[in-house]
Amino acid sequence: WLSLTAAALLAGCQMAPPDSRPALPTAPIYPHDTTTGGTRAADVDWRHFLVDPQLRDLVARALEHNRDLAVSVARIEEARGQYRIQDSERLPQLGATAEAARSRTPGALTGVPGAGAVTADRYTVSVGVTSFELDFWGRLRNLSDAARGGYLATVHAQRAFRLSLLRDVASTYFALCEAGERIALADATVRSRRDGLRIAKRRLDAGVTSALDFRQAESLLTQAETERAALRLAQAQSENYLAVLTGGPLPAPLAPALPLASQQSATALSAGLPSELLVRRPDILAAEERLRAARANVGAARAAFFPAISLTGNFGYASNDLDNLVGKDGLSWSFGPSLSLPIFDWGGREGNLTVAKARENIAVATYERTVQGAFREV
Repeated sequence: WLSLTAAALLAGCQMAPPDSRPALPTAPIYPHDTTTGGTRAADVDWRHFLVDPQLRDLVARALEHNRDLAVSVARIEEARGQYRIQDSERLPQLGATAEAARSRTPGALTGVPGAGAVTADRYTVSVGVTSFELDFWGRLRNLSDAARGGYLATVHAQRAFRLSLLRDVASTYFALCEAGERIALADATVRSRRDGLRIAKRRLDAGVTSALDFRQAESLLTQAETERAALRLAQAQSENYLAVLTGGPLPAPLAPALPLASQQSATALSAGLPSELLVRRPDILAAEERLRAARANVGAARAAFFPAISLTGNFGYASNDLDNLVGKDGLSWSFGPSLSLPIFDWGGREGNLTVAKARENIAVATYERTVQGAFREV
């Protein structure tokens, strides 16, 4: 009981740095009084914000078939499994064993002169605590917290990627619409330039104008054809990228598309306050969880300087007769603590602590940079 009481008292020791958000590295409000009026973007569903039915179909297809999104979902499961593995080490590991053995000892080794060989049976069954570390210094707790932070970071990262996927599909679709309308304009320009070249040729043949005017008309036609070719290339690239985002060739038929000028949503958006980003933006939340994980790893590295105390125990029965295995005479048990502390490791633990602290500083800077990037995007 004394050891358990000591464990409960020492469990409150906090080796990790305090879990607090860094100061907001941005202005308290956005410029130009953008905080009033409208709806918060996080409260608007993309199905209501996107007015083009074809674009809505493409976004839905991307959310279902995009390969990178499938990878991000699988990483959530991987992180959840790693967290469960790490968290399970805080609890006693129980195991059960059952053995049966028959052995033959030569008579010369029995110690009895003239005795013959002895054949003996042995049966055992037991349940025991194979491993249980008393987490006096919070090493296992901090490692569990770090794994939990990594898991939650992947959850928020998946949400952030989902939003970026939606953005990429919409941006690519609008670029495709723009390219189509600009190609239509370029076709009209090429036709106009050809008419101009034909007129310039006739004027040149009639001696009304010089060859310079004709060459200028030729140059204008070449320039228009070049611009149209570049637009067709951009259109093909947008179609190809849209196929990658949606997970395969574009399905047909799609819902009818709207002209580019009719794409604006009727929903007015409000920027809100920068402080709202800290609890809304999934990329900021992911960076915050990574910061928590980095601080927990610092606590685990500090706890490694203290002794590790483990308990093992075993309870069961052993007998030479299987019929009398379970009984008072065959009862066996063992219990004992063990303590380990590296005396000299050539600076290994100091190095681990230095790495953990450096990663904490990196996580702080990454968090602040993420907040600043979100402020700029808003």
